[in-house]
This record gives sequence, C-alpha cells and structure tokens, in this order.
Amino acid sequence: MADRVDDLGRLRIACELAALCPPSETAFSVGAVIVGTDGRELARGYSRENDPHDHAEESALAKTAADLTGTTIYSSLEPCAERRSRPLTCSELILRAGIARVVFAWREPSLFVEGEGLERLRAAGVEVVELPALADLARAPNAHLLG
Repeated sequence: MADRVDDLGRLRIACELAALCPPSETAFSVGAVIVGTDGRELARGYSRENDPHDHAEESALAKTAADLTGTTIYSSLEPCAERRSRPLTCSELILRAGIARVVFAWREPSLFVEGEGLERLRAAGVEVVELPALADLARAPNAHLLG
C-alpha cells in the first residue's frame, strides 16, 4: 500500500492541482493523484485538463498504463457517482481500474448531482478515507460556485 503517513501531503497536491482547472459554471474544479503500491506517484490530473468534460480522476487514469490493482487515488473532491457528460462515473472508473483505496478532502455538495461516490466505493470493498482537514483547500477553487 502507498505510504499512508503522507496521505495529507498527497491530498494537498491533489487540492493544489484543482487550482489549475479552467473555470466552469457547471462543474467543480478537482485535482487527483494516483500513487502505486510502492508509494511512487504514477499519474496526476485535474478537471478539464484536456477536454471540457474531463474529470480529475479520469484525466489521471488516462495518463497511466500501469497495473493499478491495489493503488491509491487522492482526489480533492469525493469521486462522482452520477455523471451527465460521460457514460462512466469516476467511481466506476476507479472500480474498473482495481484501485483499492480512495482518499479525498471534500464531500461532493448536491449542487449538480447527488454525491454518493463514497457509499458506492465502500459498498464495492474499496477503502475510502475522508480527510476534511483539507476541505477548505479543496473548496477554494470552487468558491464561485458556492456563493
């Protein structure tokens, strides 16, 4: 498993990546980092990085051909469980990739869809860790959406 001692550090990187997202009035700005079982970073991504519909987890997953079985993904926002722009949600992509652990900072508010990623991932046997100490950092690039 990835070095759990550095969960806050890895999650902080994901939260900082969210600040790179092109602004949107219809989607959250999110960052994601995938870490291998040996603790090495495998990929990182952020929302709308290459396409207006890209989610952060999706962007990071697209950058690696590594076997992701047992890895950890850090995401500034709870991975989505409902999506209108693509056929697969981030939760489904994470499950299909074999990622064993998800660490996130901020639960998805019901602004666009209902946030149920945590529940779906846990129900599928994924270890899900919420670190709300970084929620303010995750919310910052989304302040324009939150009023």
